[in-house]
Amino acid sequence: MTLVLSQFFTGISIGAVLLLIALGLSLTFGQMNVINMAHGEFIMAGAYTTYVLQQVISDAGVSLLIALPIAFAVAGLMGVALEWLLIRRLYTRPLDTLLVTWGVSLILQQVARDIFGTPNVQTRAPDLLTGNVKLFTSADGVELTIANNRLFILLLVVLAIGALTMALRFTSLGRRIRAVVQNRDLAAVSGIPTGRVDRLTFFIGSGLAGIAGVALTLLGPIGPTMGTNIIIDAFLVVVVGGIGQLKGSVIVAFTLGVLQSSVEYLTTLSVAKVIVFVAIVAFLQWRPQGMFTLRTRSLA
Repeated sequence: MTLVLSQFFTGISIGAVLLLIALGLSLTFGQMNVINMAHGEFIMAGAYTTYVLQQVISDAGVSLLIALPIAFAVAGLMGVALEWLLIRRLYTRPLDTLLVTWGVSLILQQVARDIFGTPNVQTRAPDLLTGNVKLFTSADGVELTIANNRLFILLLVVLAIGALTMALRFTSLGRRIRAVVQNRDLAAVSGIPTGRVDRLTFFIGSGLAGIAGVALTLLGPIGPTMGTNIIIDAFLVVVVGGIGQLKGSVIVAFTLGVLQSSVEYLTTLSVAKVIVFVAIVAFLQWRPQGMFTLRTRSLA
């Protein structure tokens, strides 16, 4: 029983990382129907923001807390610039957005190499996030623990989901975003400034990618290609959950995390990745629209 719970909590921690990576993408890809291949580089920008701040602020805990809002702003502004310069001309051509943003991602990777160099860099984790938390001890004396850094990421995910859900459901911006998603033309003739809504949506979605980048500095090194290594997982979470469905992304992220953790324990990491990918392909063959379907009022 202890082993089962241990793998379950490990899967939850993996799912939290997946969800944090995919959360911003669920907004820009799911809500705006834009295939943003540069989303991974916005995550990279958030990670490098943390690295730069640690060169200025010696206290790792303070620099991490300051990095969260600054990384959100930096990545968010990068998203706004991308939307204003390129994507706003391509909203009806999603495949073109894939090619354009892929080119942008390559440019951003090269910029990162020119500024920070090709080798990966490492940040310091605060002392508070370097240990483990003991959840409980079983009858046979086996302790069930979870790493502090992954517990912090789980808390960060819960706060981000709560804030995003509240914003989409109970604010005027959230109502405008939902209106534009359901029927862009009708929203425009109703007086909603769709261009401004698009930019604000990209700011929030890209800003969430920046926060994900800050969190990933607690798990490993930072490099120019770190976004490329994780962007596919983020797209899989959003697609399987259902385009535009935040609750679907939440369910799928944690489900895939638990599945990968369980299979990895029985086999290896590489085999677990393959089995999870095969399970995703089989699910999409059964439900190509994903777990949940976005209902719109569009006549198209």
